[in-house]
Amino acid sequence: MVDAWRRRHGQGSPKPILTLVGGYAGSGKTEFSRFLSDITGWAFLDKDSLTRPMVERLLVSLGGDPHDRHTELYLREVRPLEYRCLMETAFDNLKVGTSAILSAPFIAELADPDWVSRLTNRCAAKGIDVAVVWVCCDPESMREYIEFRGAARDAWKLANWQTYVSGLNTDTSPPTAHITVDNRLGAAISLADQTRETLKRIFA
Repeated sequence: MVDAWRRRHGQGSPKPILTLVGGYAGSGKTEFSRFLSDITGWAFLDKDSLTRPMVERLLVSLGGDPHDRHTELYLREVRPLEYRCLMETAFDNLKVGTSAILSAPFIAELADPDWVSRLTNRCAAKGIDVAVVWVCCDPESMREYIEFRGAARDAWKLANWQTYVSGLNTDTSPPTAHITVDNRLGAAISLADQTRETLKRIFA
C-alpha cells in the first residue's frame, strides 16, 4: 500500500505525513500507533517514552509527586513542556522527509479547532499532510487496559475511577478527528484490521 502511494506521487519523494493518534488513558492509542508504524515504517513517537524522565524530575523539583498527571501543578507547569518536546521532535523528523506518528492523549488540543487549524496551516506551508486519529474506548475496557499495564502514573486514576471517568466524553470523538478507531474489548473489527483501513483513508 505504501509502495503504491509512492508510485502514484511519481517523481521525487511524496509529502511526509504527520499523524496524531489521540485518546484517553488506556484507550489503546500506543498499540494502534505501533501497528501503524510497523506497516509504514514511519517514525513512532510516544509522549510518555520521550518525556517521562524529564516530567518526573521536573515534578519533584517543583515539590510535586513524580507520578502526578492531574493536578494544576502538572497541567500548568509541566504538560505544555511535554507536548512542546513531542511536537519539536516530530518536526525534526518531518523536516528531513520522515513521516511521524505521535501517540499522546491530545485531549485539550483536539477539542480546540483553532489549535488543529494552526497546526494544519503550519504543516501545509512546509508541504506536510496531517491526519488526526482518535482511538475510542469505553471506561470498562480502558480500566482493564490500565490495570494490565500497571503504570505508576495511573495510580490516581484507579484510586479515583468514578471521579476520573466522570470528566471524560467516551461517547463521541473530538470534532477535529479525521478518523475514529473503535478499540473497545470485543469490538467487531480487530485493531490490526482497523489500522490497515485507517492507512487506506490517510492515503485516499
